Amino acid sequence: MTDTQIHLSGWEKNIERPLDVICLGRAGVDFYGNTDGADFTTETSFKKCVGGSPANVAIGLATLGAKSGFIGCLSNDAQGQYVRHYMHEKGIDLAGVKTLFGEYRTSLAVAELRPEPEVVIYRNNAADLALMTTDIDAEYLASAHCLFVSGTALSTSPSREATLSAMQTAQLSGTLVVLDLDYRPYSWASAADPAHYYRLAASLSDVVIGNREEYEVMGIPHDNEESHINAASELLSGGTELVVIKAGSEGCDLFGLDGNGNLLKRSQPIFKVEARKPYGAGDAFAAALLFALLNHYTLRDAAAMGAANAAINVTGDTCGDAMSTLPALKDFMESHGYQFSTQP
Repeated sequence: MTDTQIHLSGWEKNIERPLDVICLGRAGVDFYGNTDGADFTTETSFKKCVGGSPANVAIGLATLGAKSGFIGCLSNDAQGQYVRHYMHEKGIDLAGVKTLFGEYRTSLAVAELRPEPEVVIYRNNAADLALMTTDIDAEYLASAHCLFVSGTALSTSPSREATLSAMQTAQLSGTLVVLDLDYRPYSWASAADPAHYYRLAASLSDVVIGNREEYEVMGIPHDNEESHINAASELLSGGTELVVIKAGSEGCDLFGLDGNGNLLKRSQPIFKVEARKPYGAGDAFAAALLFALLNHYTLRDAAAMGAANAAINVTGDTCGDAMSTLPALKDFMESHGYQFSTQP
């Protein structure tokens, strides 16, 4: 069942569209400790950057050279204005971003800079979760090759309905849909809700990305190799074409079908580095994976580019600013002995 020819469709289409990927969900502010290894008690200063998984993916794509856009809500205050300015400076199209007045707040995360950090996230009246179905523009979605959705956007109304509407609208316009499960337990009112809405969203997705624990939350146990296969088979039978199961230091597995409908797997190890922090790795992986697929790299190279971008990111001191450019990414991979299958 080891891969070589997982069949993916649609990535070669719609290349004339002005945007490569529109990311939907949260964009917030991150404060990162400036001192390697320090906890909150001893840390004396912090570095500011934009964060939030979908925003990080949009930034990662733009840094690699893709044309990315964003759908989401920001508060009308210094935090929201900073996020808008930062993303604009990165070249991200913000036509889908709405400014909210009143008591809504752009999320704030405060993180220690160490391999096993504590991260404290403030999400009261989170602006991104106020996204409404009326904020979803069909023409905007049709202007992109791909829609990337964070599962956190499914955690509560009205964002839940807006997200599902965006996914359905994207499908109708031939826009590929990628779902990152991105499970944050504090965002969900009931522990019973994630499994239902994740499965519904997965049925609307061409690609599903998550770690083992997130697939368990989805209702598919992942304690062993056999359960990986069962999870992939279940999702692939519903119309999804690529299932990515991340396993931290063990790398990741990618599952898909060949042209005859047989289940195939590709395993991707990590690139070993001295990590300064763990956060940002998953977003960097997703950004490089999507960039590579959109630019017609082989799946082997796409998975490796994702792993390399993750490795580079964890050696940095933020998420967004630690995203790699394409030349730096390729240099890193070649310095670690990686040989590309093809060069698009």
